[in-house]
Amino acid sequence: MTGVKRLLVASLTLGFIGGYVDTVGFVALFGLFTAHVTGNFVLIGAELSRASGGSVLLKLLVFPTFVVSVALARMVALRCERTKTVASRPLLVMQAALLVVALICSVPAGAALAPDAPWAMATGLFITAAMGVQNAAGRLAWPALTPTTVMTGNVTQVVIDSVDLLRGAAGPDVRERLGRFIWPVAAFAVGALTGAFAYAAWKFWALLLPLVMLAGLVVMDVKADKKG
Repeated sequence: MTGVKRLLVASLTLGFIGGYVDTVGFVALFGLFTAHVTGNFVLIGAELSRASGGSVLLKLLVFPTFVVSVALARMVALRCERTKTVASRPLLVMQAALLVVALICSVPAGAALAPDAPWAMATGLFITAAMGVQNAAGRLAWPALTPTTVMTGNVTQVVIDSVDLLRGAAGPDVRERLGRFIWPVAAFAVGALTGAFAYAAWKFWALLLPLVMLAGLVVMDVKADKKG
């Protein structure tokens, strides 16, 4: 498999995981966004504006959790630079490990979740940490990878390039960029839809699917390393 094809597979897989996990977290954890932090700022403001005040502790803890996970991912990448090894594999393993811990925390949380229940908060924060690692990995391990967790910029670029394509002003670079950006958007959308149905059917056991997909990316990375 060529480097271009591996990048496409990573883009599709991580885009799917981004939409899938974000939806599982949103449905299960009272509107929590785990794949990106900006949406939680809006939710915090909405909760605080209500007469009841709501429960904002989990959403308040998401931001520092996200920051710490990105910082840890950076430290892992720096170590890989010193040892002259690729950062993608340890970062994928790190993300998978955090999702495993989240799944373990979800077991005592049970079906009766509450926003301020300790195990529910632990589940949400470990999922957030896992997605923080994915956000960081896109910049640290795959610099050419299109963003796989936040689709606003991707959709904007797809629309701009599509307009240029339709008016006949799209050169090869525009066509190539459109191809790179449109696939993770589609994968994210499919992942979001799948995540909603998966959680409805299997609750947090739905996290097993992204774990299998991450394992597949690790295997692909190992095979590419051996061939290289």
